[in-house]
Parts: sequence; structure tokens; C-alpha cells
Amino acid sequence: MENARTGARFDTLAVHAGDQHDPGHGAVIPPITTATSFVQPNLGQEGKFAYSRCGNPTRSAYESALADLEAGTWATATASGMAATALALELLEPGAHVLVMRGVYGGTFRLFETVRSRTMNLQFTYLDLNDLEDVRQQMRKETGMIWIESPTNPLLQLVDIPKLVEAVKAKAARDGAPAPLICADNTFATAWNQQPLELGVDLVMLSASKYIGGHSDMTGGALVTKDPGLAQRLASLAKAVGGIASPFEAYLALRGMKTLAVRMERQCRNAQRVAEFLDGHPCVAEVHYPGLPRHPQHELCKRQMRSGGAVVTVRFKGRPGEEDLDMMRRFFSKIKFWILAESLGGVESMINHSATMSHGSMTKEQRASVGIYDTTLRLSVGVEDCDDLIEDLDHALKA
Repeated sequence: MENARTGARFDTLAVHAGDQHDPGHGAVIPPITTATSFVQPNLGQEGKFAYSRCGNPTRSAYESALADLEAGTWATATASGMAATALALELLEPGAHVLVMRGVYGGTFRLFETVRSRTMNLQFTYLDLNDLEDVRQQMRKETGMIWIESPTNPLLQLVDIPKLVEAVKAKAARDGAPAPLICADNTFATAWNQQPLELGVDLVMLSASKYIGGHSDMTGGALVTKDPGLAQRLASLAKAVGGIASPFEAYLALRGMKTLAVRMERQCRNAQRVAEFLDGHPCVAEVHYPGLPRHPQHELCKRQMRSGGAVVTVRFKGRPGEEDLDMMRRFFSKIKFWILAESLGGVESMINHSATMSHGSMTKEQRASVGIYDTTLRLSVGVEDCDDLIEDLDHALKA
């Protein structure tokens, strides 16, 4: 995968993107600049940086790297992935309508349903964005945005991004209306697996806390685009809203990005093996992983992504006479290397209990409607020896 703007292949770009060697001292790595204010030589002679909310050298290097990796031309780094999502919604007028991929991350659902539907009167319609006829029927003149999550969290459903983009733009053209902004949450895939801007979307959102940082030690998010007009609007909004990444978080993310390619290669390879082990296991009801040949979107995965990703979602079979949550507690008491924790994307393998963690803001009925149950687990596969990870799961499942 070669970056058209830089001419470098992705693995090389990940190491060198954002390189802004310190001209004063020759530092190889951009230093952490904590200054809140920057000197102006005289009235009307503002330099590149003036006030840290509006721009910072460390954050600027990080944003430049993000733009390169996502095949964009501009990026803004935010304090979290949810801050990035909230900033994207600021592009909309009050009362606008948004089409959303069904089964999105619980935090996104919470922001949409309990905050922006109230404070901006935004209207959200959840549907399968692969059902293009339904997409066409649900689009209306107030539709200002299409929100893609691919793969979704946690069931790893994919959206055929090029087909969706083509259908949305064609429908808008037939109606004589402006095409809605198409935004893709690329957190799970990362730019190593797919580059939505190259597939036709207008805006990429990601939580940098996951694979970008890669070490479970920083919180951040980002928006990336290659549309100059959209970049200008977002820059103004980011300055006004102020939910920016700190210099230290930017430094950690920039450091993490240098190993993104090698981490993703190892983690995705491990995830493939973990999924194959769980698939057909007598204690397992179903495995969600698009890298498995029997996955209903496996062919789409092969066309659109480099691999099946580094997350595997599994639903265990219940046991007669035992409550599902009690069974889960017993399972977690037996695992050794897998960590029960929120989030994902670090070098260590972690398990998320979706019903009580990532999707705890949804009711049990809402979770069931999108296929999330009390025995559903999201496995973020790390870089450990995969034999140890599989043996650990096998031991806990047999207990």
C-alpha cells in the first residue's frame, strides 16, 4: 500500500510520517512543547503558532503524520475519539438527519441518542448500510451525514464503502440535493488495513487511544480529510470548541505510530489463529471475524482490507442451570494472560465483556436487537506468543 502523496509504502511511512527534526538542536524525534503561548515579534506579526489551543508544534507533527497515514491532507488531533465524533457532528445544522450503521460502538450510540439528539435536535436512523435500497429510501433532504463504522464494534460487520459512496452520491444527484458528508470510523481497521478516504469517504474518524497509541497509555482521537473546504471548516470548529490533544498525548501517539505496521501485522496474524481456534469449539456458539472463510462478508474483507483485523468477537454457549453472568465470572477467574479491561488495541491481549462494558449504556433489549448478549466477548488480540493465548483460552473454557 503506497501513499500517493509521499511515494512511500505504508510500513516506511509509519516510521517517518510526521518527522519534523528540531532545527535548534537536531533532535530526531519532535520534542514535547508544553508552552501555551508563542512569541510574536511585533503587532500583526504572528508566527506559525500563537496559542496552544489553536496550534502546537508537537501536535502539528502528530497531525501531519495522521494525515499521511490515512491518505489525507489535513488532520486535527482531539482529546479522545468521542471528542472527534462530537466535533464531526458540529459540521451539521440543528435538526439534521444522520444515517448510522446499525450496531455502532456503544459510546457513539450514547452520544447520538442522549446528547446530540437533545442539544442539536439531530435525527438518527440506524440501518444496515449495505442495504443500498434501504439507504436510498431513508435519505431525505435533511440528511446531512452518513456515519460508517467498519468493522463495527463489537460484531465486526463490514460496510462495502465504495458501493455505499456511489449509491449515496447518485441518489443525491438525482434529487438535485447536496450529497451528505460520509464519515468513516476507522478505529478497528486502522489505515494499515484500509484507507476509507481512498475509497471515497469525506472524513475519517478514529480513536487514537487504540492502535495508533498501541500501548494502552494515552487517550486521543482524530479527524482526517483531504477536502480543503472541509478542513477549513473543521479547523475553525476545533479552535472554537477546544477539545484538542495535549502535547504529551500527541508525543505518545506519534511514538506509537512508528510501530503501527509491525504491531498490526503481528496482532492480525494472531487474531486469525485465535478465530480459527474458537471457530467450531464445543463451548462456542458463534465467532465473528471477517478473516474466516465462512464469514458472510469474507469476500468483501479480502477486497477492502489487508486482513481480518486484530479483534475477534465470540459468543459462548450457555450452561444448563448456570446464569450467563456467573459463567462469565468463572471464565474470567481462570484466564491468565488475557486482561479483562475496557478498550482495545494495545500490545497486550484484552477481553471486553460487551454487555457490561463497551455497550453497557444500551438496554438488554437494545443489545439483543444488534446481536450482543451476556455471553458475548470482544477479544483484542495482542502481540504475545499466540500458542500461549490459545492455551489460556482453552484452559478457561474447559474449567
